[in-house]
Amino acid sequence: MTKQTFENPQFYLTAPSECPYLPDRKERKIFTHLVGGSAPALNDILTQGGFRRSQNIAYRPACEECRACVSVRVCVSEFFWTKSLKRQWKLGRDIIGTELPPGPSAEQYDLFHEYLNSRHQGGGMTEMSVMDYTMMVEDTHVDTLLIEYRKRSADSFITGVGEGPLLATALSDRLSDGLSMVYSFFDPNHRSPALGTFMILDHIVRAQQLGLPYLYLGYWVDGSPKMAYKERFQPQEHLGEQGWRRPQDKEEAQILPRYYGQPFTRL
Repeated sequence: MTKQTFENPQFYLTAPSECPYLPDRKERKIFTHLVGGSAPALNDILTQGGFRRSQNIAYRPACEECRACVSVRVCVSEFFWTKSLKRQWKLGRDIIGTELPPGPSAEQYDLFHEYLNSRHQGGGMTEMSVMDYTMMVEDTHVDTLLIEYRKRSADSFITGVGEGPLLATALSDRLSDGLSMVYSFFDPNHRSPALGTFMILDHIVRAQQLGLPYLYLGYWVDGSPKMAYKERFQPQEHLGEQGWRRPQDKEEAQILPRYYGQPFTRL
């Protein structure tokens, strides 16, 4: 059996399949394995090159006739807090995220399925068993953290742990230059704050506190309603043929005309 090394990873190409984001299009992916002691360094380089991680696989779109998937990262040191985002952050002042090693629980799995059945009914992940979920969380050879979000308690300022039912969970990687949100899910019946937005804001604050410059949000797809929420978090860089750059040309800047040229503010 050929052994994959950091210096010479082996890459594979998937067969064409239906695109989950844009109708009437096919997708292909290029992927490699993240295993062994070199996995963290390889994950760093590949994430900076537009790859995403799923368990011990790093993958990137390799569609022959489409370049709609664009890797996005938020520049956290200059993050612009709009009034709407400030409001969501303040509404979440009673929620605390606790960092844990990447390990599954029955409570996580129940919330995971409740989220999928509400937000992604009919998707492939709805068929995931307990073992599948366990592998999604545990099967990592990189620096991965799991964050559980619960209501803040009177003792949370001492223990750093919330109490009550699990509201949300985020599985994220710690890279040399930022945090990368691998997968997150939340209570679909919770209305205030918007937990998906709150988790991203929480990761931005965590990256700032760690002195890391970026938060990687995966792919943004122009024309896909599923990906539109990522446009809210500015400023951000997109990965293109000339590397990571902020959208500067007129056509791209129209995505978020309200945010460009506005001053940087903190909470």
